[in-house]
Amino acid sequence: MKRKPLTVTAVATLLLAAMLVVLAGCGSSSSNSTSSSTTLTVFAAASLNKVFPQIASAFEQSNPGVAFAFNFAGTDTLTTQIEQGAPADVFAGASAKYGDELSGKGLIDEPRIFATNRLVLIVPAANPAHITSLQDLTKPRVKLVVGDATVPIGAYTRKALRNLDALYGPGYSAKIARNVVSEALDVTSILTSVSLGEADAGFVYVTDARSASGKVRSIDLPPQAQAVASYPIAVVDGAGNAAVGQEFTSFVMGAKAQAILRAAGFGPPPK
Repeated sequence: MKRKPLTVTAVATLLLAAMLVVLAGCGSSSSNSTSSSTTLTVFAAASLNKVFPQIASAFEQSNPGVAFAFNFAGTDTLTTQIEQGAPADVFAGASAKYGDELSGKGLIDEPRIFATNRLVLIVPAANPAHITSLQDLTKPRVKLVVGDATVPIGAYTRKALRNLDALYGPGYSAKIARNVVSEALDVTSILTSVSLGEADAGFVYVTDARSASGKVRSIDLPPQAQAVASYPIAVVDGAGNAAVGQEFTSFVMGAKAQAILRAAGFGPPPK
């Protein structure tokens, strides 16, 4: 049986395929396990939306073949998305609770705490409600926005308010609750509402307040009222880029990324 001669197009296609194979081989290195066309998909808490791109840029400097695709949202939303099979390589949340939940279901590796955070009260830069202390939140007609109880910032806020009851009296948090006009699904929404003057005050992480410097003012919580947030990170089970994901999680735990986190106001992981 005679074989038909290859057309010019077919020959060109074969040559192109061969060139791509050679180029792919040239892009590999025994000292770097990352692919020349790797896109790492990271599901990260909304409060990481400023600092994680900085960490990613630092990672890319030593891994030039890696690009990042970020999905920033409330940690509960990210957890639900992963539970429903959304494709992700790395999970980085704002609550150890959700890391343990996903790990317990076998959906992520054993999470490691890579940072901590703390709460702060913010008011608009103009401060039209003249809020200068936490006690001022009980004044009539103050518009307060907090996180929904189902998201980490909301859970941490409620814990802090319970702690404040011990300082200001058992009716303090109940009085504040009457002034809540909105419950947000992530910390970014709280920050936006307050910075735009849509609300008189809101509880966010100190790192978010720093990122909006000039747009909001901060009022610290007493140390005994703080609710410390813990941030877990882990590779997602079945990740398409698991090896690179492991490299990135190790990088986040390392000195260079930890210095970036400290500069953004995050606290160190527990020893």
